[in-house]
Amino acid sequence: MELWEAALILLAGVAAGGINAVAGSGTLFTFPVLLALGYPPVVATVSNSIGLAPGSFSGTWAYRRELAGQRARALRLGVMSFLGAVTGALLLISLPAGVFESVVPFMIGLACVLIILQPRITAWVRARRPSREDGGPLLPLGAYGAGTYGGYFAAAQGIILLSMLGTAIDDDLQRINALKNFLTTIANTTAAAFYIVLASPAWPVVGLIALGAITGGYLGARFGRKLSPTALRVCVVIVGLAAAVQLLLGRV
Repeated sequence: MELWEAALILLAGVAAGGINAVAGSGTLFTFPVLLALGYPPVVATVSNSIGLAPGSFSGTWAYRRELAGQRARALRLGVMSFLGAVTGALLLISLPAGVFESVVPFMIGLACVLIILQPRITAWVRARRPSREDGGPLLPLGAYGAGTYGGYFAAAQGIILLSMLGTAIDDDLQRINALKNFLTTIANTTAAAFYIVLASPAWPVVGLIALGAITGGYLGARFGRKLSPTALRVCVVIVGLAAAVQLLLGRV
């Protein structure tokens, strides 16, 4: 690995950790960088998932005050996120690599659409504001589905969770974001544990992303609200679409 390649991966890890703490979709920074540097898609997503797991924890820790009083909610949904992540990780490891390479461009496209629509989704969520504090009986199934998605390919997992939790739970948006960070930490850590044991990550890449994500996760949780949402959204969408195009061209 060249020095400039290491620096690029490290910076991508910082950006991904920060974005994941604020909203989600940080994978759309690191994953395209790894593809551009020549790593196969499955190796890239495995290495990326392991590397970003510590950053998820640092973002959750920075939001610990907003998590206060949510123990029952976090445990109930956390179990489902864990089970979903196990399902997603086993799918990634068990299915042929060609399946992943065929599906992921469309998953990235879906993630980009969600990012573009996020302001409208947030406005709708805030206008709706249901009265149920537990989120209702279907929310655990949604947490399982998001965990499965995160275990297979983590891009926009945070945005999916934030929209779903905000729709189902009547609470302050910052407390919901803290819960989202906790659930993504559960899913990412579970998937990372499976990949460490059963897959073949690129360990230098894992170390660089982890170092960057820990720093970015903490800084993102503390200062991310000061960033321009529009500029951040445009940047993530451009990077994500570039990754999708790169994967599609590689199959032509």
